[in-house]
Amino acid sequence: MKDRAEKQRKKGEIMISWQYFPKSDSIPEHLLKVVNIFKQHSEAIDSQKHKLTSNEVLLVLKKSLLDMNFKVERGSRIDDKIKVPVLFGRNGQMEKSFQVDAFHEDTGTVLEVEAGRAVTNYQFLKDLFEACMMHNVNYLVIGVRRTYRKRPDFEIVLTHFDTLYASGRLNLPLKGILIIGY
Repeated sequence: MKDRAEKQRKKGEIMISWQYFPKSDSIPEHLLKVVNIFKQHSEAIDSQKHKLTSNEVLLVLKKSLLDMNFKVERGSRIDDKIKVPVLFGRNGQMEKSFQVDAFHEDTGTVLEVEAGRAVTNYQFLKDLFEACMMHNVNYLVIGVRRTYRKRPDFEIVLTHFDTLYASGRLNLPLKGILIIGY
């Protein structure tokens, strides 16, 4: 697999890799559209060629995600963030929320784009935990670099999710998780 990827890179082909979990289910159509957004912008976000931050990658994807009716964070100010409720307090007021990079309300899909911290700080596990706590969230999409500092981050994240699903010891409240390597 590594040899094939290397040959494609040498030929100038850009590769977006993805894996949907649980592996026993086929990927839903709306998530395949998210994969295609990453593929459309693969040249600009390829982690083999670029050292973009997660915010820079999200900025490249933003218009396409908006066209697909995702709400996408607009900037770093608190009012620019997308908040998904976790707990409701008195009179139905949002008491606790988590911020996400993008959210598709109709499908209940959260999208998080990670760069260097994805594996180094186990940010992908934090993304999983938060998505499991969010109200009306059905799907989690995590975009991670295929490679970060010569470490195969995408493969490392996949190994964790393979283990999670294979062990059967933790039941998640999500219908599915999509990991995209860029």
